[in-house]
Parts: sequence; structure tokens; C-alpha cells
Amino acid sequence: MKRLFSGLLVSCLIGTMGLPLVMRQPEAIAQTPLQTQAQSDLFYTFYGQQIPLSLRSNVVAVSFRESTRTRGSRTPLHVQLQQDLRNESRTRSSTRSNNSETENTAEIDVQPLGDRHAIVTVPSGSRSLDSLDQQIRQQDYVEDTLPVLALQDVSNEETSNLVLPNEIILSFEPGLSNSQTQLLFNRHGLEVIRPLQFTENRYLVRSRTERGTAILNVANRLNGVSGIQSATPNFIQSLAYRVQEADIQTAMQPNLPNAIAHLQQLLASLPTLNTPFQSDLLPLSWHLNSTPRRGSLLPRTDVRATEAWDLSNGGEGVVVAVIDSVIQWDHPDLIENLHEVGDRPNLLPGEQHGWDFTSSQVVCSTNQTDFCLAGDPDTRLSAEELNVLRPHFQNTFQLSSQDLLQEYAQLADRLRLFYPHLSDNQLAALIRNIIRHEISAEFHGTWSAGVIAAQPVNGEGAIGVAPNAKILPVRVFGLGGEITAARLIEAIGYAADRGAEVINLSLGGLLPDQDLSNQIFQVLDEYPNVVIVASAGNESLDGVSFPAATPGVMSVGATNLDGQRTFYSSYGGRLDVVAPGGETTSVASGGILTTGGTWIDGFWQGIEPPDYAWASTLDPVGQYVQVQGTSFSAPTVSGVVALMKGVNPNLERDRLLHTLKTTASYDGLTLSQSDLNHYRLQSEIGLTLWQDRLSGIFPFPRPISAEQYFFGNGLVNAEAAVQAARRR
Repeated sequence: MKRLFSGLLVSCLIGTMGLPLVMRQPEAIAQTPLQTQAQSDLFYTFYGQQIPLSLRSNVVAVSFRESTRTRGSRTPLHVQLQQDLRNESRTRSSTRSNNSETENTAEIDVQPLGDRHAIVTVPSGSRSLDSLDQQIRQQDYVEDTLPVLALQDVSNEETSNLVLPNEIILSFEPGLSNSQTQLLFNRHGLEVIRPLQFTENRYLVRSRTERGTAILNVANRLNGVSGIQSATPNFIQSLAYRVQEADIQTAMQPNLPNAIAHLQQLLASLPTLNTPFQSDLLPLSWHLNSTPRRGSLLPRTDVRATEAWDLSNGGEGVVVAVIDSVIQWDHPDLIENLHEVGDRPNLLPGEQHGWDFTSSQVVCSTNQTDFCLAGDPDTRLSAEELNVLRPHFQNTFQLSSQDLLQEYAQLADRLRLFYPHLSDNQLAALIRNIIRHEISAEFHGTWSAGVIAAQPVNGEGAIGVAPNAKILPVRVFGLGGEITAARLIEAIGYAADRGAEVINLSLGGLLPDQDLSNQIFQVLDEYPNVVIVASAGNESLDGVSFPAATPGVMSVGATNLDGQRTFYSSYGGRLDVVAPGGETTSVASGGILTTGGTWIDGFWQGIEPPDYAWASTLDPVGQYVQVQGTSFSAPTVSGVVALMKGVNPNLERDRLLHTLKTTASYDGLTLSQSDLNHYRLQSEIGLTLWQDRLSGIFPFPRPISAEQYFFGNGLVNAEAAVQAARRR
């Protein structure tokens, strides 16, 4: 357990510090049982376009047997596997001391990926992945080993890691009979795992004859078969929160001592606002009204939510689905705004407040015996997940600097390579904040929900854009940001079926996926008044990320307190509007204030909370946080949509989106000199330095202004949008 973050941080978190290229080790192409085709042939297709992939040569994924995951042992299977691999390697090393493949056995690192997979990493060149694969498969609790791939950009740099299971999402053209679909299954050697729910003619299947990278070939062949609409590998992705929330500047910021007293002094120094919804923290919520922070002489850089409250009912009666990670809906500021699913023909056992799609356990409706779905009814952090996170969380508060450096020695060694000037105490402080940031970020869904509809208890706490709206929590991310397209396909359909009028997708950066796009189109067609809002992405690239790039989805970029584009927000192709997303790298109060999750008792079991604020928290236990990302500009807009629907429930989606865009403006927005220079170069020569984004490949039909390039149609204005919705 102690190495959980030492591995995750090297492979994932270091990317938040802007170091993914310099940290990458050279890798040879390993020939393993998992690789059955040439490296140049590795790709999948997105509406006929080939998306190139490469095979990671020193990483392999593991799936555990379902029966062994609940066999009563308190030792997590990824920990058991790491112990077994190291013990076997030491045994072999003692009998064959000259075998180079047994060197560096302590560097074998096994990390959990969701609830039934793990990632095994060995130092590049230390041993054959082929022998490691055989060693792993000998364990009685291991079901299979899986290849780990990387998505490549046009410069042939690896940009993300993908696990490839023997699973394909297969959808048929409408009108095929059961006998025709069964014939296609049999002809191509496919076994149905289960039909996907809340979608039509779509199945999760596996190959009876192939495994490893050959699954890519199977999917690619199926895409050319008559009667098949699409076939996409069901990649397991990891989209941990990576917006410089743990970059070197933020992570090196000292803890804020006497947090409660400091907060009270700060609030006393800021003017209060007279609004229909009162909160003691409202003066810090600059995204709702920036006047307390900027004064009355500077332009407003917020969405004017407080003025919109005077014209609306706060989104009362509107259901907003938050499709995200852990949603700790028992937070005091969220629990009163929780949507009740109500009676449904396909209601699932225990279903009351949404659904958690991250569990692999399949349950069936008591009313419809053929309606079965993977998951469980509670989107909160489970006891098992808490047991994984708590030791590392408490280590950051209990261990001395030297003990912490020893406990996370691998991470410390890597950081020393790039920050040799740091003292041991400074390095330990950096590691503490990185770990705290990452654990706090497991509650990303709680953050998003609070931005939309937090309602403070007795006027004390966080307040959302639409304080009377109802939240439908839908969890799709496992720990570490683990997600699959099949899971998200069902979640989007589930949200619409369960009465959501707004669906918030704060999950930019997914792989372009044809089946997911088709599902979004299907939901938009079947539910003409449902609005889907998605984050533009945190890569600072021309062209918003997927799924925000999907036509019909409202894509949202991010601005800061000064009214400029945040340094991370993507722009250009398919950007619709912008909203405050915050920047915390220079000062924490530049972030978006919302509800946190580390306040739950389990994190503090046996230890006393500090008296200081740490990482992104506003208070010592993390009940409130100040965060940054397009992940929070999107729910800001989802809240504005809820305000509009609250005053006009029958407002059609197309009219609502048109109103949002036309009432947005560039008032209060300014372009940095860097962005202006970027625009001049881009508009003249079409500069592309990083990658050809699928959402940005189509040129604009006519020249556009620098403002439109970076801000879309402008900063959302809730007051004007609600006024227009009332008139219609």
C-alpha cells in the first residue's frame, strides 16, 4: 500500500507539473504474447479516421478474477500481486544471481486501476515483459494480462495510457433482426458480454479467438461489415484531475496557518451582497459576482448569477445530472438538493439517488428481469476505497520529512532530478501537497455538483449557481480517474431516462469514440429539451477536447478573475462560450469555491485535523475547496441553464443554446499579449505545434476575431440569459 502514490505520481501526476516529456524513459518495443501485430499497425478508427497508437514496452495491465476480489482477505489484490512478484523475483535472483532480468526487483510497481484491474510497471530495460507476463498469469487470482497502449499525437509523442481489454462496443444499424445480429456474432467469433442499457442496438462483446493487440484488428474489421454501425475497443482510460492543481508553483505554496481565523478576517474585509440566496462565503465566490473581489470600478468578470437570482426561482424543479467521479452527496450543502429517482419500470435494487457505474457487479431490475446493469446505487466513496486512500492521506500529516521521503522514495528520487535545489524539507512539503491534492481530487464530482447547486445550511457554506436545482449524481470514474466508454454511454442514457434536463460532463480529454458520439446524438434526438454541457479541456490547444467537440453539446472554456483566458483552457475550433474556471497557481482564492470531500470522518480516524488549510482546501478538513479547470466553468454554465429552465420549463434546447450564445459578450474580457501574438501567427499561417485535434480540423468558414478565437461567443451572462428565457 505504501507505494500507491510513488507509482501513480511518476506515471500520471508528474504530468500536471508540465514534465511529461522530460520524465519519459526511452523504451524499446517488446515482443510479448500481448503484441500480435506490427507497431505501425496499431490503431483504432473514429468515423473512418485512423487514430494511431503505440504499445508501452515496460507496462502491462492485469485483470483479477471476480471470485478472488471478495474472498475475505483484507489485502488488496494489487498489493498481493506486488508482493508475490517481488518474492518470486528474489527467489529466482538468489538461485540465478547473474540473470539480469532479476535485477531491480524492488522497482516492480503494481498500482490499482478501478476495482478489478491493476497496472504493473518495471524499469525500462530491466527485464523482459514476456517473462513478467508469464509470471503474472501464474497467480491463481489473476484472470488475464492486458496490453497498455499510448495515444500518439502528430509529432509521434505518447500523450496518454490506455488499457486494452478483450471488449468491443458493437452497435448495429437499425432494422436488423435478432437472427441477423446473431449471425454476425457467430460469423465473427464474438461472444456477447451483455447488451448496453439506455441505448439501442449496442452490445459489449468479446472475441472468442483473439486477445492482446489483435483486438484492435477485430474492431477495425468489424467497422467494414454491412449492418454494423460501429465497433470500438472499450479502452480503459485514466483521466485523473490534471489541471496544474499539483504543479510546482501550487504544490510549493505553504500551508495557510490558523485557517478559520484567517477566513473570518478575510470575509470581514470584503463587502457583503444583498441577494435572494445568502451565504457567508458568497464574497469569495467571484464567479457568481466579482464585485467584492474586484471592487465597483473594475469590469465584472463573473456570470452575474446574483442578478439572475432576482429574476428566477434559483432553478427550482430542474434536475441536473452530474456525470463525474465520487459525488459525496451527503455533504451538508448538497444533501437537501438531491434528486429522488422515483418509481420506474426498470428501477434497480436500492436505486434512489442516482447510480455508480464503476462497480463491475451486474444487478437486475426487480420488475424487468432482462434489464441488468453494472454498478451500485451509491456514488459516494466506498469503505474499500477509503481504506486505499486513508493511509497515504494520513502519512502526509503524521510522518516527519525524513520518514515521508523514505516512504515515497521513488517519487522523491524522480523529483530530485528536476528540482535538485530543493532541501529535504522542501521536497517533503512538495510530496505532501501532491498526495493531498490527488486524494482531494478524487471528489471531483463533489466539486462539480457544488458549483451547480450547493445550498448553504443556515446561510453558512458554499452556494451554487442554481441553489434550488436538484442534482442527479452519476458516477463513472473509479479511483485514479479510471473510466470506459461503455460506462459513459450507459451513464448519459441513464441520466436522460431518469429525468435530467441538464447533463454536465466535466470530463474533457477522453479518446474520440464513435459509439459515444452516436449515443450523444441519440440522446439529443430522443430528448429534444435535454441540454448537454461539457468542459472544453485543459490542454490549452486549438480545438476543444472530446466529448465537448460533439455537435449539439455546449462546450465551455475557462476565464480567470482578471477576465483573461486561463493558461490551461482550450480554445478555437468548436468553442461555444466561456465562464469562470479559476486559476490557483498564484493565489488559492483565484479558484472556484465549491464543496469538498475529505471532511468525512474516515479520513481523520485516529488523527487530529490540523489548524491550517492545505492544498486546495479553504478549511482544515477540506469541507470547502478552491479549484481551477474547465471542469468548473462547465458546471457554472450548467447552473445558468438550470436558472433558465426554472423560469421557462418548455424552452427548447436549440433556442436555449442560441440564447446563451447571443446573450454572452466580451464585456469584462481581455486578451493577454501572449494570446494576441498567438492569434496573429495563427490567423496568418495556421500554426500547429502540438497535435491535430479532431475537433479543430475543419477551418473556420470566414475570418474570425481574436476574441472569438479564444472566447467563443463570449462570457456567459446569466442575468441576460434568464431575462431572455422569461420573455420566450
